[in-house]
Amino acid sequence: MRTQHKILALLTLLVPVSGFMALLTGSSGTGINELWPYLSGDSEPLTETIFTLRAERALDGFIVGALLSMAGALLQVLLRNPLAEPYILGISGGAGVTTLAALLLGLSSIWTPLTAFAGALLSTLLVFSISFSNGNWTTERLLLTGVVIAAGWSAVISFLLTISSQQQMQGMLFWLMGDLSQTSHTATGGAVLLLTFIFSWMISRPLNLLVRGQQQAAALGENIRRLRIIIFVLAAAMTAVAVSMAGSIGFVGLIIPHALRLLGLRDYRLLLPAAVLTGGSFLILADTLARTLIAPQQIPVGVVTALLGVPVFLFLLQRQYRRR
Repeated sequence: MRTQHKILALLTLLVPVSGFMALLTGSSGTGINELWPYLSGDSEPLTETIFTLRAERALDGFIVGALLSMAGALLQVLLRNPLAEPYILGISGGAGVTTLAALLLGLSSIWTPLTAFAGALLSTLLVFSISFSNGNWTTERLLLTGVVIAAGWSAVISFLLTISSQQQMQGMLFWLMGDLSQTSHTATGGAVLLLTFIFSWMISRPLNLLVRGQQQAAALGENIRRLRIIIFVLAAAMTAVAVSMAGSIGFVGLIIPHALRLLGLRDYRLLLPAAVLTGGSFLILADTLARTLIAPQQIPVGVVTALLGVPVFLFLLQRQYRRR
């Protein structure tokens, strides 16, 4: 247990490290020499604007990464499968469809989190109701259902892009690939992150029991049906807010929880805060790489996470087949 707490303490250091890297890295040449004047309030207006934009983007990246990482951890314990993740299961796609539809209808951005939550919840219900339709499920059936649902949402997104104007299409395409350059709802995202983390940590004991199996958890007095609903709603809310803030960013919920388990953090009382810290820091670093890799041109951060996540997903899938 002491080793796990030491690991958690080290992961805590990732947050300021990734934040400082985001502040000091960019195509403008503004770096460490200008940082102290900015922190002391004596910097030039242009320098202050650059650092402020970087800081706000890093904060948004932390919130989105933490939400996606926690959502992946919850879905994986529910399904007892390391391959479960909002992007792969089509939950992000459902949130993206309803968000784009709301934008095309001219709804105010105030409604974006609500429409995204509705789409994420609908997609979650579709995937799990189809997978559990006969009272049983397998990993292959769940993944196949998620892939099919995601493909269906992708077709709907293509239709929405087709009927959108040329001006709308460019921004929508960049947003769909995952983009932190024009994020919004930072305050809402921060509040949802705090609330969902508190609720998730409050059920950390039932989550630890659920890892051992639903029958064992039920035998120890847990209400499995109620616990499923709570996990569904929490995962949908986290995914919806993340999508409404930064578009569809995949594989964060796959990579981070699996990496933390490899480090020995299997107790959800420690895994959940570690997922928040590591997921947020990971997305900040991924976005910093996306901003600077071919600067001054920016790459959508969703492209970077996909390039990292696809090999990890294939590795996990291959290892799971070998175990069987």
